[in-house]
Amino acid sequence: MDRNHSASISASLPGGASFSDLWDRVFGTQPPPDQWLVIATAALALAVVVPGPIWRLSRNAVTIAHEGGHGLVALLTGRSLEGIRLHSDTSGLTVSRGKPTGIGMILTAAAGYTAPPLLGLGGAWLLASDHITLLLWLATALLLAMLVMIRNAYGALTVVLTGAAFLLVSWLAPAEVQAGFAYAAVWFLLLGGVRPAFELQAKRRHGGAPDSDADQLSRLTNVPPLMWLLLFHAVSLCSLTGGGRWLLGL
Repeated sequence: MDRNHSASISASLPGGASFSDLWDRVFGTQPPPDQWLVIATAALALAVVVPGPIWRLSRNAVTIAHEGGHGLVALLTGRSLEGIRLHSDTSGLTVSRGKPTGIGMILTAAAGYTAPPLLGLGGAWLLASDHITLLLWLATALLLAMLVMIRNAYGALTVVLTGAAFLLVSWLAPAEVQAGFAYAAVWFLLLGGVRPAFELQAKRRHGGAPDSDADQLSRLTNVPPLMWLLLFHAVSLCSLTGGGRWLLGL
């Protein structure tokens, strides 16, 4: 061994990239996309939210965010999360254990319909700050954490496919594709977060959904379900307005 020879050793990843390179890649900023791409992704998101046949498929992604919201808030409020189930009819169920009343249960029940638009608002803030790759990696991490709590095959398949799409785009796709995918996903959460509250309102008008989140919240708080529906509408519409302005650079 040559004692006069000095060598520096740095941790590296497959492909020759160092951890510092990975850190810069994830937490650094990326160039914002052209305005036409922002508008095009908004139109694309609208096209998968408005038409009924397409919405019946794309709504699965909103259900992931909805049930993930229940689960995350349950954990944050000290409840024990038993599991999450996602069904092919785009319904879902999150089971947690803890005190059946109180602020923890109220926040957990209220988190479902508010989670997709609030996630969209947070995503819009990240994109307005040019953190495109960070958004994709955070989404992948949240989906991976949620996968641990999924308790049925369809739910696991849905979460795996969604997470794989985010991971592959964030790791392999060029910058322009990453930006388009990220903006489309955030627009979808903002726009898709509006429709479920209107669907719930229509179901309740015709006597359906007697055990909806709004009805559970009414029993917990003695506040009429209509007031909780108004809260869901307010959160989703305000998130769409604020998030849309951030994405469009207004």
